[in-house]
Amino acid sequence: MSEWSLQVLLSGLHDKVQQSLAVSRQSFGHPGTKGDASEKAWLELLETYLPRRYQAATAHVVDSKDRFSQQMDIVIYDRQYTPLIFEHNDQLVIPAESVYAVFEAKQSVNAGQVRYAQEKIESVRRLERTSMPVPWLKGVATAKPLHHIIGGLLTFESDWNPPLGQPLVEALKFQPENMNNRLDIGCVASHGLFGCDDQGTVTISPQSKPATVFLLELIAKLQEIGTVPMIDIRSYAHWLAD
Repeated sequence: MSEWSLQVLLSGLHDKVQQSLAVSRQSFGHPGTKGDASEKAWLELLETYLPRRYQAATAHVVDSKDRFSQQMDIVIYDRQYTPLIFEHNDQLVIPAESVYAVFEAKQSVNAGQVRYAQEKIESVRRLERTSMPVPWLKGVATAKPLHHIIGGLLTFESDWNPPLGQPLVEALKFQPENMNNRLDIGCVASHGLFGCDDQGTVTISPQSKPATVFLLELIAKLQEIGTVPMIDIRSYAHWLAD
């Protein structure tokens, strides 16, 4: 089996994503078309390589109070335990309890795109989520505490020079008392990764194969979350009352 190489396999995964993003940047002249192609490339990566318990899609998020998020380029949500996935005019609407992570996918990172991603991610995190006690073989387990919804920005390039320098660090800063607009993890496929921790510390990590490193780090973060909370389905059903 000497012809097999884990390094080659992981490198090939990144090269596939980077090539797809590069082609979309070079081939499509309209910014909206470029954005759609970039979004599709990242969605294909996640749909192909995330464990099957997760699903990725472009969607809105809704809570039981009838509040909606902005449309998110990428929502990673639970498909195994989610009883409700709404579809209206080919648009998906996902209950807030089912969401693990949300991302914006753009061609290039700059201060404006960082702010835009922060605002859209905040529109998801501010939604209310229910969590019910969980019946199991030996009784009823206490309700699962609500997890932090991972949020980030995915791009092909950077508008800054250097691409992952101090301007990016400054753009990513946030107030620790307002974690709703924090970008936990981001990827610039041509250069590396970036992110923020709970204390507001920004990390910049240049990588030779950023898309692969991002995928593995995202999976690790999803593993730390475990399962989504058990949704209070009756809190949604009451909207059917006359």
